[in-house]
Amino acid sequence: MALEALKRNGHNLELGLFPLDGPFGIPRLVPAHLNDRIPWIPFNSVMSDRRKEAHGVHFFIDDYLFQRAWNDPCRYAHLLSGYQAVMTPDFSMFTDYPVAVQLYNHWRKHQLGAYWQSLGLTVIPSICWSNHDSYAWRFDGEPVGGTVAVSSVGTQKNPLARTLFVDGYSEMMRRLQPEKIIFFGDVPAGCTGSIEHHNAYHAGLAHAQKR
Repeated sequence: MALEALKRNGHNLELGLFPLDGPFGIPRLVPAHLNDRIPWIPFNSVMSDRRKEAHGVHFFIDDYLFQRAWNDPCRYAHLLSGYQAVMTPDFSMFTDYPVAVQLYNHWRKHQLGAYWQSLGLTVIPSICWSNHDSYAWRFDGEPVGGTVAVSSVGTQKNPLARTLFVDGYSEMMRRLQPEKIIFFGDVPAGCTGSIEHHNAYHAGLAHAQKR
């Protein structure tokens, strides 16, 4: 397909040809090692941030607040390049989403993440899952070892959601063996490993921006 056609189709296929993983061709990320603790701000604050070199950027916010990073990838890759690290976009993986939508969200998260890595950004994979069936593909493209990020926000009030979160977390630990987990939100019993805890984004935003 011609490059101009690729640019028009809206799927960002022109961003690059990356190593792929699994039967669905998920772009593969390489491990990132983030030893220091840094303050994280949400993506929707990058336009007003005046201390980019001091922060990292996370995407644990509503999808509509970072959809523009997908719609205009070159522009926002440039804006993100000044940060210490960026997490992959946390496109939603709700259990009541059709599997096709969940797969697409997983793929485009990795398409952007691999693109950012190709530009030299330090990219921390945001790991999420839906139900047990999603394990068949959900960890495709994720790096083994290194630093990962998770968020428990919105999963701890409903007993089933809490169980699915802890089960998926255990599966993540088994498959990816991360050296550090940047954890946003409450840490439920059963979540182990080298956890670097951060408050939920809405609680920590004001503090992070002052640093």
